[in-house]
Order: sequence, then C-alpha cells, then structure tokens
Amino acid sequence: MSGTSWVFGDNVDTDVLAPGKYMKSGIEELARHCLESVLPNFAADVRPGDFVVGGRNFGAGSSREQAPEALRHLGVAALVAVSYAGLFYRNAINLGLPAIVCANAGRIRAGDRLNVDPEAGRIENLSTGESLDCEPIPPHLAQLLRDGGLMPHLEKRLARERGIRS
Repeated sequence: MSGTSWVFGDNVDTDVLAPGKYMKSGIEELARHCLESVLPNFAADVRPGDFVVGGRNFGAGSSREQAPEALRHLGVAALVAVSYAGLFYRNAINLGLPAIVCANAGRIRAGDRLNVDPEAGRIENLSTGESLDCEPIPPHLAQLLRDGGLMPHLEKRLARERGIRS
C-alpha cells in the first residue's frame, strides 16, 4: 500500500473521528465531519489510499464502530499508531481497516509518502528513505483483512463449510 500520511497526536478519540451530533446521519454525512475539530479540511482533502498516523491511545473513548467506519468510507488505506484503544483497534480490523502498531510512528511527518506492509510490519518512508519496523498483523487477522473484514470473512468461511458438508 502506498499513500500520503495524515499525522495526529495522542488520545485522538472517537468523538473527534465520528462526532456525536452526526451519529444519526448516514455514514456519508458522518464521514464528512471526521476529524474536523482537529483538522477542518481532513475529510475533503484525504484521498483513497492515504494513511492516518496517530500517537498513543488512538481511538480512545466510546466503542462506536462508526469511528473507523468513517475513515474507511473516506478511503483511508490503513492506520498507523503507537497504540490503540482496544475496542477501536478491533472495530477497525472487523471493518477491514488495517491498524498497525508502530512504536516509531512519531517519526512520520504529515505529508510523507509511505509504503506500508501490514503483514510484514514494515513501513518505508519514501519521503525520508527511512524504514520503520512495526508489529506485524497476526496471520489470522491478516486473513480477516484480506477477506474485507469480519462479516465477509465469516460469510466466506460459512460458504466453505457448507461446501464441505454438501
């Protein structure tokens, strides 16, 4: 995966990612307001294939799955952060959005061009020439991501099991 980095700090919470006053709207409207209180033009300027980079505790706050869903809807290819709130991490993976844990995420600057390999746990910063080692996505979660998230993964698995029983 290759794209441009959008860098945010520590404790970016789900209220910033999916503002409460838009929760009753559809995902398209909600996504238009993703991160607007931190970076007003983010939703308008982010491009499919870009990466969101955070510090510690990215996705803190409520367990609303609309937070990673808004990022995915905007075309974000993957998340890179020092650490994630547990429920946010799993919601992202379940929705098919890779969430990479990278202790050195702070070395990435806004606008850097990146190549990201979630399964290998490797980020190549094309802007600086630096390589960053990250935690590889575990194989069972990598398969879930390749299948498009939890629901497509379960549907595929169920179809396979039905085919075996037939």
